[in-house]
Amino acid sequence: MSRARGMLSGSTAVAAGMIGSNVAVYATTILAARLLVPADLGAVTALLGIMQIGTVVSLGLQAVTARRIAVDRAHQDATINTVGRVALGVAAGTGLVVGGASAILSGPLELGSIWPGLLAGATLVPFTIVGAMAGVAQGAERWRDLSLIYLANGLGRLLFAGTAMAIEPSVTACLIGMAIGGWVPVLMGLSQLRGSSDGPRTSRRPFVREAVLGSHALLAYYALSNADALLARLLLSPHDSGLYSAGLILSKAAVFLPQFVTIVFFPLLARDETSRSRHLAVLGVAGLGLLATVATALLPRLALVAVGGDQYAEIADRLWMFVLAGSLLSIVNLLVWEAIARHAHGIVTSVWIALTSLVVAVAVLQVGIVGLVGSVTVVALLLVAFVLVAPTARTQVSTPGA
Repeated sequence: MSRARGMLSGSTAVAAGMIGSNVAVYATTILAARLLVPADLGAVTALLGIMQIGTVVSLGLQAVTARRIAVDRAHQDATINTVGRVALGVAAGTGLVVGGASAILSGPLELGSIWPGLLAGATLVPFTIVGAMAGVAQGAERWRDLSLIYLANGLGRLLFAGTAMAIEPSVTACLIGMAIGGWVPVLMGLSQLRGSSDGPRTSRRPFVREAVLGSHALLAYYALSNADALLARLLLSPHDSGLYSAGLILSKAAVFLPQFVTIVFFPLLARDETSRSRHLAVLGVAGLGLLATVATALLPRLALVAVGGDQYAEIADRLWMFVLAGSLLSIVNLLVWEAIARHAHGIVTSVWIALTSLVVAVAVLQVGIVGLVGSVTVVALLLVAFVLVAPTARTQVSTPGA
């Protein structure tokens, strides 16, 4: 009962932090849409897409840090000392790679100069450090601290990017604000990386290797969960592509809605040698997804308001399909995090196979809106079924005290 109450309290805190953060990020997007001209808004959106790819490094750091602390509390200080040494170097490397790639693409993306691209890389430096801090709080089950880190991340972006765009409505100003605002959660969570100064110092190589494997798994998931947006743009007419993009707003909301379950269950998933915690987590995510899907099917006109209003009325009676697809992708997200928690990275192959199958199927069948969202649903359902029944082996990883 004590653990159940703790998980309920943790879920509430993390859900509040994540919802607050995402509302702030959404508000930043609305501000950009109102303050920037369409061409500049398109440039910002393109850069955000590139930056999202870079976030898998931050999430990988968070996952491996949380896993190691959850399974080996006795050597928590050693893990914190290790991640503290690794995080700065990884963050700088991520910023350089993403900034350099974005700068190179400044011409095709019509950014006007290389500065927005470089600033996109600079924004990922604090964000990557935040991943390490969040991992410490998550692994130690400090849910209030984790909630504050999430909230500071969203509010920092809103405050500084919004102010910068109000002063100078441009792509560069927006990215300057984001880069500065990214340091707010770093300052908020700095205490998470303060381990014992005289604690043991261990090799960084096993930690970095595990972080790379975790980042690879998350990259595969991000590629799968975002593939239909690109496929819609490539295969559908401009009109149908726009309708599909409206439906994706609800699909992404359905992916996000149960993420707090994954975050809170992660330490338990890392420690549990049985499948009980996995089944409980899957039931929680699936239950929320089912409720969202049924609500959308029963209230399509209300759901239509959330995706842009009457100009997308053609798709109103199909919006529940997008919520169902997003709900299944949310279960896939949970299973990917569960595989990282158990250090069972074989799931990556399954996710890449699922992505390949989706691309081939929709290209060969020449599907429309219903066919595309239906293909995503079927592929995600088959992937969930396979992963749930496939045997999973936990790879033993040496701990600092070993």
